[in-house]
Amino acid sequence: MLDNNNLPKHVAIIMDGNGRWAKEKGLSRTAGHREGVNRLRENVECARRLGIKVVTFFAFSAENWDRPKSEINMLMRYLNNFLDAEVNKLHKNNIRFMVIGRKEPMPKNILLKIKRAEDKTKANTGIIVVLALNYGARQEIIDAAKKFAASCLDGLVRINDINEEMFSSYFYTAGLPDPDLLIRTSGEMRISNFLLWQLSYAELYFPDKYWPDFHTRDFEKAIEEYQKRERRFGRINA
Repeated sequence: MLDNNNLPKHVAIIMDGNGRWAKEKGLSRTAGHREGVNRLRENVECARRLGIKVVTFFAFSAENWDRPKSEINMLMRYLNNFLDAEVNKLHKNNIRFMVIGRKEPMPKNILLKIKRAEDKTKANTGIIVVLALNYGARQEIIDAAKKFAASCLDGLVRINDINEEMFSSYFYTAGLPDPDLLIRTSGEMRISNFLLWQLSYAELYFPDKYWPDFHTRDFEKAIEEYQKRERRFGRINA
């Protein structure tokens, strides 16, 4: 039984293992990514049902451009299809959709569909679903530093005004709570340049299952594990 008074506000997920899942089953990597999209839908619905406020999926990293062109094209097709098929459903279910990451060199037609989806759902008050696309945490920190420097040059802020709260306002995730829980599937124990600033105090959970095998019950088990943890944020609890 989950404690509804102790739910993470924000769950971040590294969806790892699509390719290995497919290989072990003698299937194409395409089949692995297709099944991965199904798990994304399933876990969004689970998070929504539980009452979690934000869920962020690491969908495509800045480093993923080094993959074979055929796989990149396939991933962009899946993203395009997802935007075409899911946005109306998200809107109907009062879900807000957001994307974080650099725009370049994302395809222009994808960027246009992302903007339309964000605009259509921006007033929704239910769970916020965030996709990290062309995302890298080091790049995000650099971009935040540049924005802060520009604000200083424009006379909007002073260097001595900077603190953690202010600096966070220059990040892609401005306005969102920091993740309370990070899930990375496939048994890999790395955070792979994902939300480095925001994950400072997050609980980390590394299930052995590949992402295509990570179903609703597995998500609930991650929340159960989170609720067993004692979060002290550097303090000593009495």
